[in-house]
Amino acid sequence: MRVVIAEDSTLLREGLVRLLQEAGFDVVASVEDASELLGAVGRHRPDVAIVDIRLPPTRTDEGLRAARLLRQRHPDTGVLVLSQYVRVSYAVELLDTGAEGVGYLLKDRVSDLEEFTAAIRQVGSRGSAFDPVVVDQLVGRHRQQDDPMTTLTDRERTILGLMAEGRTNRAIAERLHIAERTVEKHCTNIFTKLRLSAGPNDHRRVLAVLRYLNA
Repeated sequence: MRVVIAEDSTLLREGLVRLLQEAGFDVVASVEDASELLGAVGRHRPDVAIVDIRLPPTRTDEGLRAARLLRQRHPDTGVLVLSQYVRVSYAVELLDTGAEGVGYLLKDRVSDLEEFTAAIRQVGSRGSAFDPVVVDQLVGRHRQQDDPMTTLTDRERTILGLMAEGRTNRAIAERLHIAERTVEKHCTNIFTKLRLSAGPNDHRRVLAVLRYLNA
């Protein structure tokens, strides 16, 4: 999987390059600002762009704005943003064009190489990968009473939250200590309650996660 990294901290950027190369990723470019990021993605067309939300010159939200541009200009490139803290508005902005091929992780997750690389692969495979803390804050927003999300059971909501973190049915089953077939049944119930009918042009899992994160 081909990756571009945008991180202004030289130490962290070089550390990410080394970690990902050792994990089997092809790091085709590593840059320190948003303009270089946009140029590198345009040249290399990577599977995933890993973007620090705060990039020069102001180190406020240049990375976020660049990530949104990438999703518009290069929809085949997954975008995984990294941040020191959770800001719900950032997650909502990332999701305004859908939950496919997008992720938002806290930088603390980088220290867990297995979890970090799994998130990159998930985003690069057109899935989504959101930090559990991000998911918790998104879900904590007020829901309207007529929202079909309110019909989900606690177990179904837990499973949908794990889907939003980018976990497979098998991983969800292992986390909850239940059978994979049971997870599949819950998924079917979730799709039904969210009124997501099966169709050749729709990915119900992605649509369910998008509905969950935008609710």
